[in-house]
Amino acid sequence: MTSHSLVPQTLSLPVAQMRSVFCTSDVERKLARLQDTGPQRDFDHLRSMYERMLERGPERFQVKPQGVPDMADLYDRLPNFTEALDDVRRHVALAQDSRDGLEVTPMLLLGPPGIGKTHFARQLAELLGTGMNLLPMSSMTAGWLLSGSSSQWKGARPGKVFEALVEGEYANPVIVVDEIDKASGDAQYDPLGALYSLLEHDTAQSFTDEFAEVAIDASQVIWITTANDSRGIPDPILNRMNVFEVQAPTVDQARSIARMLYTGIRTAHDWG
Repeated sequence: MTSHSLVPQTLSLPVAQMRSVFCTSDVERKLARLQDTGPQRDFDHLRSMYERMLERGPERFQVKPQGVPDMADLYDRLPNFTEALDDVRRHVALAQDSRDGLEVTPMLLLGPPGIGKTHFARQLAELLGTGMNLLPMSSMTAGWLLSGSSSQWKGARPGKVFEALVEGEYANPVIVVDEIDKASGDAQYDPLGALYSLLEHDTAQSFTDEFAEVAIDASQVIWITTANDSRGIPDPILNRMNVFEVQAPTVDQARSIARMLYTGIRTAHDWG
């Protein structure tokens, strides 16, 4: 299978290069140290994970624009997200003239519920062809869901960022932190704690998952966060993102969206 075949043919953002998301020698050292401890069933999950990492290797596909895609349809379907779409288009144009893959400044979509913020994220992931990883913060109560939990704990497992990069196909997947303002935790666990380093390019290049204890390169992740109210988001995290205040669509825009959805449903089900 060629790299181009992994991206829907209707897109203008083919996979053009590869990027390593971890260092093989780091994993080899961790596995050797684990094997030196002898057979311990408590670490079977960790051992098998290291073995899978080595078997698959560190390289992942990285989306790089060959040209600026035709986004007219997205502007029509998401009329209240014009500013956010303009920002994406600008980043795509910049990446087109660069040797690097596509990078997008983390964005916060701020607005009332039910206006299509999560739908926008899905549409962007479809445009880029990297798939989407959705993290609903309203149901997360511990920071380890992003950064993993220590292998010393019973039931420990890697975090969602590690899984997206190591088990996924792409070095720059779209990760959506949905309802970031609804995150809840306690004095011991901060659900947003990992984002302080993940949203900074330099520190994200060497992000260590607490379960795997192997540094991974999360600097290319395309972050989209959504919120109804910015007051529940710490300032240091707000300052790491481009904030787009999204309004509900106007009556005319809502009618247009409804017509397109109706047409799409009829076409998908071959209703004529």
